[in-house]
Amino acid sequence: MSLQVIGDPVLHSKSPVIHGAMLAALGLDIPYTAHVVRRGELPEYLFWAKTNGVTGFNATMPHKEDLIPLLDEIHPAAKAVGAVNTVCLRHGRWTGFNTDGGGAVAALKDGLGMDPNRLTVTLLGAGGAAKAAALALSQAGAKQVFICNRTLGRAEELCAHDPLKRLTPAAFDVDTLSNLAAKSQLLVNCTNLGMEGCPSQFEDFAFLNALPSAAGVFDLIYHPAETELLAQARRRGLRTLNGLPMLVNQAVLALEHFLDRSLDRRPMAAVATNALRGEGT
Repeated sequence: MSLQVIGDPVLHSKSPVIHGAMLAALGLDIPYTAHVVRRGELPEYLFWAKTNGVTGFNATMPHKEDLIPLLDEIHPAAKAVGAVNTVCLRHGRWTGFNTDGGGAVAALKDGLGMDPNRLTVTLLGAGGAAKAAALALSQAGAKQVFICNRTLGRAEELCAHDPLKRLTPAAFDVDTLSNLAAKSQLLVNCTNLGMEGCPSQFEDFAFLNALPSAAGVFDLIYHPAETELLAQARRRGLRTLNGLPMLVNQAVLALEHFLDRSLDRRPMAAVATNALRGEGT
């Protein structure tokens, strides 16, 4: 039995650190390694993995969507998102899961003490991470999630995937963001604005002024540990959370799928977080 993370590039991935620490804490001698798989090589990889003792793997760019038609079974949450990040071999069949949304909800509960149930949320972005987070928030009982994107059509497309009809498309300009923030208890950034190495930044942070004083600001970015969005929110007295708890919690959920058993999530998340801190993350 062995586990991997695949992607291209992937050798920078922190998944071996996270999963290695959790497996060690559980007393399990199961190797977890990074494996470069380029776009177009997935069919060959799946055959190789099945014949070489790989019983599960995590997937990152560019494979999360490309895996869908190649797997034997897709979990409903992954099917709704249209992407998988966790794949398990069970009874000779590859089954795909998506733990990003569950990781985001768990991070909110642990990091901000916020249960999505009945919350009104302003969510920025309409890409893959936004879709996973938005659908998970809807499923967890959010009252309404405004999906703000510069290209409104992409926001509308995302909202169309929510069977509960709790997602609402919206524009990304400062006036719209301010109007929506005033109605929201939580703001979630799923864009790459402020990410390390990304030249783009928010043009104006005035919309943060409209958030209620008890609101939370959750940025899925974890490099840097405090984006300018979070710094601006903190200066306004708002509660803030970066993307590290989501990274850790989605990994805990993935490990539950790999082992096909429930784990005590918070101690496992603490083990993974400590391992990352030891790496200087």
